[in-house]
Amino acid sequence: MPSPPPPEPARPAASVMPWFKAATWEQLPGWREDDLVAAWPAFLQSCKGLKNNPAWTGVCQAAGRLPAAPEGVAVRAFFEQQFQPWQISQAEGGAEGLVTGYYEPLLRGSRYLTPKYRFPIHAAPDDLLVVDLSALYPELKSLRLRGRLQGNKVVPYFSRAEIEAGTAPVRGKELVWVDDPVELFFLQIQGSGRVRLDNGDIVRVGYADQNGHPYRSIGKWLVDKGELTLDKASMQGIKDWGRRNPERLPELLNANPSYVFFRELPNHLSGPLGALGVPLTAERSIAIDPRGMPLGAPVWLATTRPNSSESLNRLMMAQDTGGAIRGNVRADFFWGFGDEAGRQAGAMKQRGRMWALLPTDFPISTAPVAASAVNGANGKSGLQ
Repeated sequence: MPSPPPPEPARPAASVMPWFKAATWEQLPGWREDDLVAAWPAFLQSCKGLKNNPAWTGVCQAAGRLPAAPEGVAVRAFFEQQFQPWQISQAEGGAEGLVTGYYEPLLRGSRYLTPKYRFPIHAAPDDLLVVDLSALYPELKSLRLRGRLQGNKVVPYFSRAEIEAGTAPVRGKELVWVDDPVELFFLQIQGSGRVRLDNGDIVRVGYADQNGHPYRSIGKWLVDKGELTLDKASMQGIKDWGRRNPERLPELLNANPSYVFFRELPNHLSGPLGALGVPLTAERSIAIDPRGMPLGAPVWLATTRPNSSESLNRLMMAQDTGGAIRGNVRADFFWGFGDEAGRQAGAMKQRGRMWALLPTDFPISTAPVAASAVNGANGKSGLQ
């Protein structure tokens, strides 16, 4: 039996993270104007999610030594003393990327199947397998393969169309039933939400898993079919099209083979749980691509408000991820809960720049290496 090839030599830090460039605090647009106190609770949430990560132990312990309600001057001094800003660039070298928005929607539903409530929110099925290759291939740390057993082979899991047709063994996995398939689809896009039952009770659901199929934009599908123009392919535009064309809804929704499974969450949480495992904070949490940005890190985001040229420069926390969030300079801005948050999220399709704020002693060369190959154009492109 031939000997295995020798391991590749470690690459220097400069080649591992070429998309990170050291910056100064003066280079962050609006750094002096932001209300950093408003971001402090979100940062403390990040520390809870990073408690087992030694790279963050020092700064999180230092944060614990500040008063419970620190003043803005103290918070600003804390970040400037404990962190180094790094401007992020795309794989192709540009400093700008896409900033979209998401929110926590409210749906109407029932614990039981009725003529009105007949569209199920599913928990993860028992036959869904998750294959983690990171032990053998550390460079694939952010990659999880989903599938199912067919005989002695692992094959792709069922697509959205197959799940909707009843092919997948999801019977008995219904958490609640809702009254609108389009709202259910967008719940899967958002990744979390609340369902109001007829008796007034609220059921909170959050992301549990996904069927492993790639995300496909139904907004782009409508544009490609000539059904909507690009400027109308927003969340609201897609919902309006669905109401006008109910007979074509299955065709539209099944254009995205990705399907999200949920779990029920406690109602006492301050916000939906993100990928970091901590509650999200309205207007202070973002979803990022963890291949290009450390999950949990503070991020300085310089962008504009939806449908506006008004600056939106703010300290955010990278506390979530998403199937459509692909690229080094790519963010999904969490607007919070309810209709107004939904209007802001649905209209947000802005350009933006991002700076990762990392501890001054952060082992920069150990960040994910895959991001150098990520193209910033691979995200949702502003389409749902």
